Amino acid sequence: MAAADQIKTLIKSFGDEDEARFFATALQIAATEAKQGHTTFAQELKKLIDLAKKERTLNVIQQKAVPLNLPKRELQELIEVFQPKINMNDMVLDENIKNTLSKVIKEQEKWQLLKAHNLEPKRKLLLTGSPGTGKTMTAQAIAGELGIAVYIIRLDGLMSKYLGESIAKLRLIFDAMNDHRAVYLFDEFDSIGSQRNQGQDIGEIKRVLNSFLINIEKDQSNSIIIAATNLPESLDKALFRRFDEILEYPLPDEKHIIDIIKKHTRAYTFSSKVNYTELAKIAKGLNYSEIVRICKDTIKEMILNDSSLLELSTLKSLLNSRNAVNEKE
Repeated sequence: MAAADQIKTLIKSFGDEDEARFFATALQIAATEAKQGHTTFAQELKKLIDLAKKERTLNVIQQKAVPLNLPKRELQELIEVFQPKINMNDMVLDENIKNTLSKVIKEQEKWQLLKAHNLEPKRKLLLTGSPGTGKTMTAQAIAGELGIAVYIIRLDGLMSKYLGESIAKLRLIFDAMNDHRAVYLFDEFDSIGSQRNQGQDIGEIKRVLNSFLINIEKDQSNSIIIAATNLPESLDKALFRRFDEILEYPLPDEKHIIDIIKKHTRAYTFSSKVNYTELAKIAKGLNYSEIVRICKDTIKEMILNDSSLLELSTLKSLLNSRNAVNEKE
């Protein structure tokens, strides 16, 4: 039968509503039973797990299918809407960034109280940092904490070759902020926020940027505006004073690397004792997304090999390989 520790983990993960850990532990129990020769029971258990996962996926799809209910058809071509299912606890962040975001969320949760005292909650954030450090995920986590949707602005659809059309589209987006409270994410913001004296099409970029500056300055909605960029040095200087908070996302240090690996492998058991400090040294220089992806690839290897234990050697090999690729780039 399943080990006592596995049963305790199963029950605890259910109580904590930790879906990933619950299913991972259930699969480990099925694998253990199969190795002990209880093949019929193991197969039945796997079928139940697969069925539960399918039902859960359908529920998630239904929850994500947030009706746009937007008044203008043009706006639906500019915005992608979805309901995130993550929150701040799902992220491993620098302490200063975490504290700042916690204050923003607290002010947003009590925005009506602040406005009753003629005070405005912070809601305009500029996030900078290397790719894969958690900027986009932050927008999702804030929305998840507040129980509102994320509206991702399609910047490729915003920019138009026709004079004045880009500005009209931008105006539509800012109008929507009043009608639909959400987190509005301008990802790769440098594509419209670059300095007004740079680029080939200086005239159009300058007009769009000037329009953004005017709109964000005038905006009095209850929506959260987040601009994210990997190239803060290219942004026009006039932008910075328009934001309530400017947060720079660093690459994870050794402590955060350990936290990331533990968070994303906690539902599993390694085949040998883990020296997390050693892993952190190997992973130094990798971004958050790369480390998470490597953890998931290690888990995949375990599942595909029909094992119930994670191989430490696999994790180390993947970390080393990723670092080697980064050094060549």
